[in-house]
Amino acid sequence: MKFRISQNLPVWAGILALSLSLQSWAERPNILFMMSDDHAAHAIGAYGGRLAPLNPTPNIDKIASEGMLFKNAFCANSICTPSRATLITGQYSHVNGVTTLNGRVEPERQYLAHLMKEAGYQTAMIGKWHLKEEPAFDYYSVLPGQGSYFNPILREAGKTPWPNNTKRYSGYDSKHSSDVVTDISLRWLKNRDKTKPFFLMHHFKAPHDNFENAERYDWLYQDETIPEPESLWREPNHGSSATDGMGTSIGKRNNRRNMGHHMFVDPSLDKTAYKRTAYQRYLKKYLRTVRGVDDNIGRLIAHLKETGQYENTIIVYTSDQGFMLGEHDYIDKRWMYEESHRVPLIVRYPGVVAAGSHSSLLVNNSDFAPTLLQLGGHKSVPDYMQGHSLLPILKGNKPANWRKATYYRYWMHMAHHDNPAHYGIRTQEYKLIFFYGLPLDAPGAQKGPTQPGWELYDLRNDPHEMHNVYGQVDYKLVTEQLKQELLELKEDLGDRDEKYPELMKVRERFWN
Repeated sequence: MKFRISQNLPVWAGILALSLSLQSWAERPNILFMMSDDHAAHAIGAYGGRLAPLNPTPNIDKIASEGMLFKNAFCANSICTPSRATLITGQYSHVNGVTTLNGRVEPERQYLAHLMKEAGYQTAMIGKWHLKEEPAFDYYSVLPGQGSYFNPILREAGKTPWPNNTKRYSGYDSKHSSDVVTDISLRWLKNRDKTKPFFLMHHFKAPHDNFENAERYDWLYQDETIPEPESLWREPNHGSSATDGMGTSIGKRNNRRNMGHHMFVDPSLDKTAYKRTAYQRYLKKYLRTVRGVDDNIGRLIAHLKETGQYENTIIVYTSDQGFMLGEHDYIDKRWMYEESHRVPLIVRYPGVVAAGSHSSLLVNNSDFAPTLLQLGGHKSVPDYMQGHSLLPILKGNKPANWRKATYYRYWMHMAHHDNPAHYGIRTQEYKLIFFYGLPLDAPGAQKGPTQPGWELYDLRNDPHEMHNVYGQVDYKLVTEQLKQELLELKEDLGDRDEKYPELMKVRERFWN
């Protein structure tokens, strides 16, 4: 179905139409939406990756055992601000206008907040926000920008107007961000208006770099040797001329920025020892911040149980994007490669979602807002949202004509972590990526173009993307079909290259 939207469509028109189809307030459950920052799915025990034996997330795993785990959930733009804009608007970056870290979402366009209030929920946004404008929630306490890991300052709803409404949370012992955010959420839950169901968006800063854990975790994993991905050392045919030498690294490959620099590894070590030391320090610090997230989730769960709200609360856990944990010698996110592209998504809904269930259908974060709206009682999704509700899937059904492919686009060309601009399509079986290598009109992107090129991965036979098969004779027909599907998907979503003459010139030269 073709997507139709006026980007300036007033949100209130959609709210008025949807308000007529709401269930009664008394029938609706509470909703606790928890999101971390850069928490890779393969760093969650329930996803069964190489880190699962370390038991990094027992509380999240428990939620998964009582609900549904989505195996193929992805983000549409693997970087913080754009991902959060998609969450709050239900729109892809090219529609909501937040293509890079420089973007913002004004209060009137924070559709999810308005619509959940209209549904009768008392709403709160607590933790990392990153959308620059004042949150349109009944209550908020949010970190300014990225925020600090220790003794953080937060902007709180109250008498002092935005953006001067700041309060520092500190004490004799340093207060960690994950603990502070949870303290604030617990305080809000205890003091909220009990006549309404609650919709709480609880957003952790962790485990975003520089991976600063609370002091109580300093020795966690100290005596462990963290398993390494095979691609940290061996990459038979990963990448292409468009990505050769790009991306920040674990080891010395990227001299400008690598994890050895962040982890203060002795530069006199040889390449192998340097990379191995950097990897171990990196993963241990990362997993310590993950444990802090998980333990604080345990605190929220304990409160719900103690107050008798656990069985009447929908719990959602996700991350704004995935993260490269040494795969292909990469750090950070931004890539369309699996570890960066995939996000965890776990939903617990007693009486509706079967305990221990899984879904392998392709979903992405444009679906999150529509899903939350329907969980909150809206029977339809506004036309200006591009995602689809996952409620039928949560109920154990496969919707007719569900998407067969998900679209991805990274705009912030060569900024911070040396990733060229690219877009692509991911199906159940394949991934096709076009690195067009241009900054276009993306604020914050670096101006110099890079070499365009293609990558194709056969995910059936190569789930870790070790072999780029683009250009191989056996994949000629598949490549042609995927390129056609990619163009159709771009047209359907309204992301047309014709807007950019310089991009069309690159396409003319490199498309075939």
